[in-house]
This record gives sequence, C-alpha cells and structure tokens, in this order.
Amino acid sequence: MSASLESAPLPVTEVGADDGLGELCVLMKLGEIVLKGSNRKLFERRLHNNIRNSVRDFGHIRLSQRGAGVIIVRKPGASDLEVAEIADRMANVMGVVWVHLVRRVRKDLDAITDIGVRSMADREGTFAVRARRRDKRFEMTSSELAGYLGSKIIETHGYQVNLKRPDNTLHVEVDKDEAFVFTEGTPGQGGLPAGMSGRGLVLMSGGIDSPVAAHRMIRRGLKVDFLHFSGMPFTGPESIYKAYSLVREIDRYQVGSRLFVIPFGKAQQQLKSSGNERLQIVAQRRLMLKTAEALADDLKAECLVTGDALGQVSSQTMANITALDDAVDLPILRPLIGMDKTEIMSEARRIGTLAISELPDEDCCTMLTPRQVETAAKIPDLRVIERRLDAEELAEHLVSSAQRHKPSFLGDESPSQVDRAPVAAVQV
Repeated sequence: MSASLESAPLPVTEVGADDGLGELCVLMKLGEIVLKGSNRKLFERRLHNNIRNSVRDFGHIRLSQRGAGVIIVRKPGASDLEVAEIADRMANVMGVVWVHLVRRVRKDLDAITDIGVRSMADREGTFAVRARRRDKRFEMTSSELAGYLGSKIIETHGYQVNLKRPDNTLHVEVDKDEAFVFTEGTPGQGGLPAGMSGRGLVLMSGGIDSPVAAHRMIRRGLKVDFLHFSGMPFTGPESIYKAYSLVREIDRYQVGSRLFVIPFGKAQQQLKSSGNERLQIVAQRRLMLKTAEALADDLKAECLVTGDALGQVSSQTMANITALDDAVDLPILRPLIGMDKTEIMSEARRIGTLAISELPDEDCCTMLTPRQVETAAKIPDLRVIERRLDAEELAEHLVSSAQRHKPSFLGDESPSQVDRAPVAAVQV
C-alpha cells in the first residue's frame, strides 16, 4: 500500500490505558452493500466470513462493523508490517471499496491532535483535513475539528491549505468509543461479497480472457469453481500447471477455489474423425459445454462462465455463439462479450493474471486445429456430429475422469496434491 502509514510507522505516545488504543488497524469502506436495505445483514454476514477466510493464516483477528458502511479489522499485538499485509489482503475482498491503514486512538482532542500532526510530518505540497463525527456527542462538530487540526498542522509544519485539490489529506473519524486517524487509502475491488449470488463454473483455458471473466463474476457475487480441459495424453502437463497458477492467483479474490482438470485429447480425436473439419472447433466447444454442464450439476453450480468476446476470434461470431448456447440448458455468462483485447489485457494486468497467461503452453485448444473454422455453424449439422459421438454419454464419461485440485493463494495445497475421487462425491 503505497504512501500509507506503514511506510513510516508512527511513534505512538501513551494516550490512555484502554486496550489497543494507539494501535495500527485496518478500516474498510463498503459500497453497494449499504444500499441493500432489509437484506443488508445477509450481505454483511457473508462479507465478514470472506474477510476472516482471507486472513485465516494470521490467526485470530477482531472484526467489528461501524454503522452501515465501515468495518474495522484489528489484530492486537501485531507488528505494523503484519497489519499492512492484512490491509493488502482486504483490498482483494469483494464488496470493499476503500482500505485504509489507521491509527486507533482515544476519543480525546489532544490524542487525536497528537497523532494527526505527526501523521503529516515530512510531507510536500498542500494539505487538507477531512473530519467525520459519527458520535455527535463529541465536543466539536466535524468542520470545527477539521479547522482545529488544520491550524495545528500549519503551526507545526508550515504547510499551505488547499481544500479542493490537496497534495496530502488527513482523515479523522470520531466513533462512539474511539477515533481513527489516517492519510492515504487503497481502492478495493468493490462489487458484492463472493458467494452472495450463487455458484458458477468457469471454463478456464490457459489464455488471458477466462481469468478476467472469472474475476468479473466473482465481483458480482458468484462463488466459482474452474474447469480446465487439457490436451493429454497428446500434450504434456504444462497447460495444467498454468491453469493451476491462474486459479491460485484468482483465489485471493474469493478463497476456497477448486480446479477440475479433464484430459480431452482422445475426445478431440473422435471429433476430428466424426464430421466436417470446418465445424470441429464449434463442435469441440459444444462438447466442452456439455461436459461442464454435467460437472456443474454435481457441483450445484447454477451457470457456466466463459471468456468469449464477440468477434475476437473466428469462432466467436454471433451465429457460433448462438450454436454454443443451444448445447446446454444452463445459462452461459460472458462478462467480456463487449470488450476488446486491449481492455481485457489491461484488466488481466491489474488483477495479476496477465504474466501467467502469457507463458507458453500447448493446450487442447491449439491441438488438432483445422485450417479453416466455420464462422456460421448450423445447429442441425452440429447435432448430427453429436449423435454420431453420443455426446451426452461422452460428456458424462469425461466428467468421471476429472481430477480435482485446490489451488490456494494461502499455500494450503501443492500442485502435486490431486483428488481423483468421483466428482459426484465432492462436498459443496
């Protein structure tokens, strides 16, 4: 968290005997959740669970809700470095709009002033003070407190005030039992808590698009699992390692991700010999969707998610997308449908998956690819191919061969730990 309090830890004076007052902690501001009315408690409860899961390796933390839009996370006795790492984790929790490292001090004007003035030491440029008084019993109004602190900062440091476009801003929030003093913040992910909108299954290739699609749907409250089709036995395991790494990176946004890997090489061979070569790519994707639907049924997932973007490649025409939708009954969500490649790459860079996606590999999508791809596939022609293959039965057979991994950004599992138990026995 750049330019935050952890970069220059504040010396804390004795401000009272109350437990933890003067400690560094994390203050989070919420977004959409505060608009949820009578359902807000459900969203908050889910968010609290997600917060605890994201820092479970830190041991016990104290979490408290302050009004409708503020959450405080504390770990008494932790070093400033540990608290800064907790704050970094909070910036990845869906539903959080802003994350601040704050000093928690006694609700006393002298204590607030002491910490506030020292927080602004060694700054350059202009400044402003933003004060908020959630406890109206405090001796000053918000504007009076801001003016008083501003005068003390001028007196001590000699900075100039700029209320419209300050180079530095000091924030003070006065609560019922304490006050919080902080400077900069880090933008959060926004959106809704992961898991609040149900479950989905993401078709995860090794490319740039599908991890971004997964992130977008997690941000809208889905809890997602991932399905990767490898080219094995005709390719090596590189695409599996890549998919594993991508899911582990995405796991920081939802925690508890599961990756299912299905060897698809022999099915591709069957498709190649079963009909029109130009239809092979669309027929292959339909079989993938049918397999994903069968797996989603076992996992109680309510939708499939793909990284399709309209017109990005020859197989992603409107006619072919219509043909793909026909393959399954589950809704197929395509959150990138209107984005171009530059936008998708920029988003992949922001969420941390681009460098992994750009690593070389050979997956099933690059294997046995025909020279020409049908851009306007006819559904009846595709159904003929599927009848020859008995696609429904083949999809069920593919699901039975799935291997389950649990890639965790917390390091709970190594890539060699694989569950080969029947997928239907997986506990949701």
